[in-house]
Amino acid sequence: MAQVPQTFLDALAVRTWCGLALRALGRAREEIDAINVYPVADGDTGTNLYLTLESAATAVEAVFAGYETGRAEPALADAVRAMAHGALIGARGNSGTILAQLLRGMAQVLAEAGDAPHTDGPALRLALRRAADSARRAVAHPVEGTVLTVASAAADAAEGAEGDCGTVARAAYEGARTALAATPGQLAVLGRAGVVDAGGRGLVAVLGALVEACTGEAVREIPRAPAGALPRTAGDGSDGPAHAAAEEAAQDGPEGVPCAEGADGPAFEVIYLLEADDAAVSRLRARLDALGDSLVVVGGDGLWNVHVHVDDAGAAVEAGVEAGRPYRIRITHFGLGDVHTGRERPPRARAQRAVVAVVPGEGLAGLYAEAGATTVLARPGEPPASGELVQAVRRAHAREVVLLPNDAELRHTAAAAAEQARAEGVRVALIPTRSAVQGIAALAVHEPERRFDEDVVQMTSAAGATRYAEVVVAEHESWTSAGVCQAGDVLGLIDGDVAVIGTDVTATARTLLDRMLQAGGELVTLVVGDEAPQTVAAHLETHVREAYLAVDTTAYRGGRQGTLLLIGVE
Repeated sequence: MAQVPQTFLDALAVRTWCGLALRALGRAREEIDAINVYPVADGDTGTNLYLTLESAATAVEAVFAGYETGRAEPALADAVRAMAHGALIGARGNSGTILAQLLRGMAQVLAEAGDAPHTDGPALRLALRRAADSARRAVAHPVEGTVLTVASAAADAAEGAEGDCGTVARAAYEGARTALAATPGQLAVLGRAGVVDAGGRGLVAVLGALVEACTGEAVREIPRAPAGALPRTAGDGSDGPAHAAAEEAAQDGPEGVPCAEGADGPAFEVIYLLEADDAAVSRLRARLDALGDSLVVVGGDGLWNVHVHVDDAGAAVEAGVEAGRPYRIRITHFGLGDVHTGRERPPRARAQRAVVAVVPGEGLAGLYAEAGATTVLARPGEPPASGELVQAVRRAHAREVVLLPNDAELRHTAAAAAEQARAEGVRVALIPTRSAVQGIAALAVHEPERRFDEDVVQMTSAAGATRYAEVVVAEHESWTSAGVCQAGDVLGLIDGDVAVIGTDVTATARTLLDRMLQAGGELVTLVVGDEAPQTVAAHLETHVREAYLAVDTTAYRGGRQGTLLLIGVE
């Protein structure tokens, strides 16, 4: 259905824009993923842009659902702030993080209208310029021939347009479209692959949706490249033009500058939201820039989205802890055997096998990632959807994947994700781990060199031989298998059932551990949450050493994992 033409931009137009942009990115997602060769050829730019925009659109819908009774619609400022905030908290990958900053830059200008219902063409011109400039400032080392170039060209074209919002939006779209076509001549790896910049292609789709929201007229579609001219999509395990171009790029740095022989690049992508002040973020930028590359820090007003590629994922997270409060931490392992050169990297050869695991806290996310697993962070009260698990399988970029849900409640979600991944040609084995400590046991015996079936059997056996327990605080009075508990009581659960009710965390954990060790055991694993007493791990380790001479103990920091303590006994 054609949209009603708008000579101005209001909240309804922003809502329409988000919906149209989401559909446009949905249509183009696979194509954009396929041409993703810079800065990391991991075939997920289209998906990351889509998920980022989806978060923005959801936030705008929430504003419309909650506006005051009797009011026709929210103010423009309410809608654009929600759009920017939604994109910021939902930003995925390098491209999604930059898109979030572009939307934030636009929102900063458009929100200046205050309670006014709409704004005009000149304001949209200023918004597009602010967007391009702020996105460029957010990137530690801007490179031409990328989405930054396309955004700047859109702003330049808009500045030369006189008229209403529709006129300005159309000028910006045409300027971006022209700039996108020129990107292969600006960035060597794009030219060798015969593709345009993937992030820029996504931005053109978003600007095309803005034109349609303002004019009611759909823009002309960007023609797809011929099938033979596209790189192989990530995960097919085949060579293609992009692969050959990237292999050539492995001998060169940016724009053909030779790299040092044997140079390797970062192994992990680290993303997190951060609550911190401007001064702390300025110091964080400098520290992360020294640790890795592809650094993008976007946001403001105390909330930031941090994206960086590093070899030491733990150090990147620690830098965030020193700067403020990091959360929603996502760590992705790019895979062994990657060849990274300068700021350009060739497509990863598809790994034979990978492990994808759901983890409940930032500490475990780092532990699993360092062991080579691709992780999905399950935040308290926010279990991952099957789509997030499928995305993690795609990021793992392997022919065979072992999936560890690490939660009994995720069994059906993980099964659905496994089926979808199998439909995409990935061999997936789902090990029904019910706790992260069972996942640790499975990962400890994982050997990619073994036959797939043998590896799965060994990992399943290790997980099944690990009894698990957790210590939590009761939120309300309730009946349990151990009796009636009151709100605030400390509960010890074994295999999901309440076994101990106490008032002290350390004492309850010790009683719980004794009950588990009565059935025997050789190794105790402790994962301590941020809200647990700092001395609980040391106390339990001492208790086990004195009371159970043949039992070893290993302790980890789990971060904000939703429970005070996780215990595993093998």
